[in-house]
Amino acid sequence: MRSSIKNKVIWSIAYPIIFGNLAQTLITLTDTAFLGRVSPIALGASMMAGIYYYVFSTLAWGFSIGVQIIVARRLGEGKLNRIGVIFEHGIVFVLLLSTGLFLIQHYFSDYLLEKVIQSPHIYAAAMEYMNYRHYGIIFVCFNFLFRALYIGLSNTKVISFSTLLMAGVNIFLDYVLVFGKWGFPHMGVGGAALASVCAELSALLFFIFYTLARLPLKTYALFAFHKLEGWLMKSILKLAFPTMIQKLLSFGTWFIFFVLVEHMGELPIAISGIVRSAYMLIMIPVFAFGATANTLTSRLIGAGKQSEVMSTILKTWKLSFICILPVLLCSIFFPHSILSIYTDDISLVTASVPSLYIICVASVSMSFGMTFFEAVSGTGNTIHALWLEFIVLLVYTFSVWFFAYKIGTRVEWVWTSEITYGTIIGLVSLLYIRYAPWQKKKI
Repeated sequence: MRSSIKNKVIWSIAYPIIFGNLAQTLITLTDTAFLGRVSPIALGASMMAGIYYYVFSTLAWGFSIGVQIIVARRLGEGKLNRIGVIFEHGIVFVLLLSTGLFLIQHYFSDYLLEKVIQSPHIYAAAMEYMNYRHYGIIFVCFNFLFRALYIGLSNTKVISFSTLLMAGVNIFLDYVLVFGKWGFPHMGVGGAALASVCAELSALLFFIFYTLARLPLKTYALFAFHKLEGWLMKSILKLAFPTMIQKLLSFGTWFIFFVLVEHMGELPIAISGIVRSAYMLIMIPVFAFGATANTLTSRLIGAGKQSEVMSTILKTWKLSFICILPVLLCSIFFPHSILSIYTDDISLVTASVPSLYIICVASVSMSFGMTFFEAVSGTGNTIHALWLEFIVLLVYTFSVWFFAYKIGTRVEWVWTSEITYGTIIGLVSLLYIRYAPWQKKKI
């Protein structure tokens, strides 16, 4: 059945997320650009430690997606006064979760990173980074929760504002702390970490003040300090737990990817640090339209329009591909110019070009894969989404291991695993949406 959701509606949800993700990616880009001018060691260490940090935060990301799905469903059902209750239960859980994650990172990061990083130079720089970075884990977990609230409400402009603020704070502090400008201490890789922590705190403060000032608190029953409902917390966790594990597995596998690359040598990990940053830039619309497919799927089911889900996903996928096309073309035709943003080392730029071409192809497959996979989560069948991704990640991990250890000569071969992942996750998700009985899932 033809979708009643117009392209304009899809775009109105996606474009603020795109700008928000752009600002978030600018943080990674800025860290890479500044540290790429410090040394390849600093660049590789910040990337390894940064991904290690985000592996922990994915638990909060996965939980927030569960909250997002329920908020979008209640919005579609017209039960607006339940949204605040759901969000408050999310606050309680995220507070406990983020505190636990902070304690783990504070006391065990040195042991964990020492076990997986071979180069003593990269390990030392990674620990310097984590000594500051882990203080931001509580802030980033709550930022995920607020993003989930606003995406679920299809009110995504605020995400753009918050992440633009975060990017501005990070760029300024990166410049003055990494290089010791304007009387600030010269901190190198530690300065990049401290800048990111301050940026995450600024975004959280913005979310809090914006919510209190601009959202109709009474309509949504926000911050009414409702009594905790055990059955509601259980139902949120039942929906969110598979997504938490899914995100943990996904980013954990991503971390394994870079651990295996680091074992190939300091040059491959430096190349991958640059390529990862470029990849994240290309992938901005992919993640934005994936989140849009998720929330629109949940909203359509809540409104009883299950027959429109497939056509809406196809529309969303088309827009996702159109949005990545300009950046793809720039990367293909001007690779040296793109890569020179991240480092002034010409030999490193030249060595990174083949991997850049690979991620251009990968981003096309990921556009297809992420749109359909996020729609599977949007149906509320998150346990099915977990199993789908688990199976695909097994194939992905084998591919990474094979190219890193058995081939082991050129890092661009390892990056082809991204093409494998995007293609397979897209195909299995398409088959699920087409044939699985998801239409009557209650949440």
